Amino acid sequence: MAYKALYRTYRPATFLEVAGQQHIVKTLQNALNTNKIAHAYLFCGPRGTGKTSMAKLLAKALNCEEGLGHQCNHCSNCLAITDGSHPDVIEIDAASNNGVEEVRDLIEKVKYSPIKGKYKVYIIDEVHMMTPGAFNALLKTLEEPPSHVVFILATTEAHKVLPTIVSRCQRYDFSKVDEKDIIKRLKDIFAQENITYSDESLQSIATLADGGMRDALSISDQVIAYGGNEITEEIVEELFGLASIEDKINFLIKINEKDAKYVLAKMKLFIESGIDIKRLTGDLLDILKDVIILRSTLDSSLLIKLKENQARELGNLISNEKALTMIDILLQAQSEFKFVNNINTLFQIVLLKLLNISHEQPIVKKVDAPQEEIKENKKEELKLEENQKQVSIQEEMEIVDQPILDELVSEGEKNKLTIDDLVKLMVVSSRDDRINLMEKWKNLEDYRLHPTLGNISQLLLNSRPYLVNQKIIVLEFQFSHEAEKVNIIKNQKSLRNMIKMTCGIDAFIYALSRNESIEANRTYLELRQLSRLPKVKIDELEINIKGE
Repeated sequence: MAYKALYRTYRPATFLEVAGQQHIVKTLQNALNTNKIAHAYLFCGPRGTGKTSMAKLLAKALNCEEGLGHQCNHCSNCLAITDGSHPDVIEIDAASNNGVEEVRDLIEKVKYSPIKGKYKVYIIDEVHMMTPGAFNALLKTLEEPPSHVVFILATTEAHKVLPTIVSRCQRYDFSKVDEKDIIKRLKDIFAQENITYSDESLQSIATLADGGMRDALSISDQVIAYGGNEITEEIVEELFGLASIEDKINFLIKINEKDAKYVLAKMKLFIESGIDIKRLTGDLLDILKDVIILRSTLDSSLLIKLKENQARELGNLISNEKALTMIDILLQAQSEFKFVNNINTLFQIVLLKLLNISHEQPIVKKVDAPQEEIKENKKEELKLEENQKQVSIQEEMEIVDQPILDELVSEGEKNKLTIDDLVKLMVVSSRDDRINLMEKWKNLEDYRLHPTLGNISQLLLNSRPYLVNQKIIVLEFQFSHEAEKVNIIKNQKSLRNMIKMTCGIDAFIYALSRNESIEANRTYLELRQLSRLPKVKIDELEINIKGE
């Protein structure tokens, strides 16, 4: 006999076996007990949360031979619904049967009485895939179906269902299944399958499932196929490319210690191991959140990722202020992941930002000395440290014979070029010059971890040279906020000197976002096709770029 997947083998057979969704179960049971059956239901929510299973359970409760509301799983109706052969329970996949003709055929059959059960139940899955014409054809029947017909519509995208359809249904919103409910259900299933497991492995599976019971069972199938009937946390981590909680804690400790060499090497190892960077980012957020929760509430029952001792130890090293700053940086990265082509590069930039958080105040250890003496010593230490830093930077800058670069500002008057200006720059810019600059662009990497020049080099590394000529270098950025920072007039001098220092090219700097460069390129191609490109030479070019 062919192997049957766990999620198919262990579909809930009664309302009591449903993982989570207790608010929906209770409402449906009360409706059945009082014989208040709606003619149409809309089940909506994330994938794998039990919408189709609940629809089949409702169909059983309507047709069980033991009476309304029962699910005996012994009578011919219950057994036929379970194996999908019941003539009065019709499942329709709207993804492939979404046209007007299919709906008209359904309407034609609705008027016939049930063959075997008390109710005909139409379960329409992925109903949002139906065409507007099909929705409109269904409207009248959905509003006033025969008394023996119940419609159950299921969808993961309720916002795509016509409001006129939604208003004719009782709507039930399925939520993601709580990890505790997933773990409880997995324990029951593994006990029946004679599978041994560790609590940590179940927690990892539940986390990977992200609120989907079906996903949890599919993941379990893979783990069992890979590791046999004994499931450990190590097997789950190896199969799905997960870092252990100890690895993540140590990773954060090294970030806090500003150990850039270790952090970047560890990141490279994570990537080579196939670890999902998005999931790793989410886990780091949960760990930092646990640190703040424990410090704020002293209640270890509220922790998600960490044990109490882990949260305390990490909390002793990372202050609330720094943890919140790290959370802000990671949250921003999460929102930007979907917009970039190379997540690994973005995550590397995020790590560099975390390594360069500068507002953390050093913790002064308690000593048996007068307070005034401590303050005086501290002032001397800070003064000495500042002098050493200035000497170090001065020495480095003297080597390249350039002035100390100022920190970049985030606000101020900006340079702005028109589309016409950009087209003129395209005409006079050289492809060879751009290739030559791109080859030297990697020299900026040498300053990425520099205490004062790191922010400037990193901003430039986030871009690529787009247009290059003797007067101006136009850079392209993925995000508009970075391009706007480059175009602030007060930043022009520092950026220009940085490129001169690392790439040996002295020119004005201007930046475009990706959308702006696409628009400029489209205009250039249209004008070229019409033979209307401006005739301009580099020595005649006048571009209004200011720099302080």
